[in-house]
Order: sequence, then C-alpha cells, then structure tokens
Amino acid sequence: MDGERIVLGSGYLYISEFDSKTKAIPTNEEIEKDENLLGLIQGGAEVTYKPSYYEAKDDMGKVSKTILTEEEATLKSGIMTWCGKTLEKLCETARVIEDKVKKIRTVKIGGVGNATGKKYVIHFVHKDETDGDIRVTIVGNNQAGFSFAFAKDKETVIDAEFKAAPQDKEGTLILYEEDMAETTDSSTEASGTGA
Repeated sequence: MDGERIVLGSGYLYISEFDSKTKAIPTNEEIEKDENLLGLIQGGAEVTYKPSYYEAKDDMGKVSKTILTEEEATLKSGIMTWCGKTLEKLCETARVIEDKVKKIRTVKIGGVGNATGKKYVIHFVHKDETDGDIRVTIVGNNQAGFSFAFAKDKETVIDAEFKAAPQDKEGTLILYEEDMAETTDSSTEASGTGA
C-alpha cells in the first residue's frame, strides 16, 4: 500500500501569532524554531475534525438529500513545560508584566475589555526517522479555557484546546503534511522524465 505507516509517539507543539492581514502561514523552517516552542507536551496531541450535516427527506422515506452544513476542528494537547508567558498564548485576556529589576513576572488574567482577538498558528510536528515526519497546522486560539493543579505527586500540566478558524480563502481548517517515502515511480514523475 502506498505510504501506509504505523504512527508511534508524540511530538513538538509550536505557536506564533497569525497575521490576519496577509493570512500567510509561516514555512516549517520559520515556525519550527526554539522561540516558537509552546512547551514540551505530555499526553501527545489530538486533532479532531467534526462535520455537521442536514438531511431533508420525505415522510415516506423515498427521497432524501444530505448536505454538509458546518465543520469544526480542534487540536488538544497537554503542556508540561510552561511559564507565565505561555498563559498569554492560551488566554486572550492575559497580560504579562515583567519587572526586570525584581525579576518577577506577573500575569493578569480576565476582563473582557482586555481581549486581544489574537489568533495563532498552532503547528504540531511528529518526528519519525523511519517513515518520515508528520505536521499538522491550524489557525485559531484556545477557546476551552485552562486549568492547572499543583499536586505533591504529579507534574502540573496545562490542557489546551485550540479551536481552528479558516486559514485561507478556501476555508481550510487543518493543514496536514506528511513526508512521502521515496519510490521509483514518484521520483521519475517529479523529475519530468516519466512516460
């Protein structure tokens, strides 16, 4: 089978502010930088696509027509390494204040009037030396809120759920990319020397 693989393992979660004017998604090289790493994650990442349909049918069940009415996509992940600046990317009312002299970072959260309306490019990378890498990119923001617990016998992980917004004029919600295995046919076609 062409390109079938067994996907094992987690990956890395990157985030950068989305430029709503240009609507340009950064290249993989631009976003996959240490400064864009949201934090190391625990529990992997989960991408969900959920369509909604409307079905019209007659009372006797002889004719029907079904149409797609809306779509929803989310990307969920648990963020294990984080700091106050991470919260600013997870909450649009968060404000970070840093006192360099006292070496204290304060995060204020809340107040609807403080909402920034920012959207982010959220980019998950699953590295696989054997079968090739997989990348999932959405544009959106965390709309599920967050919670973090401090326990004596467990690390504090922030669960984030990013809701996807259309990232281009086609209405794309999820951009999925995977490295393709090299084959004789595909390399011939790509070079333009095939029949």
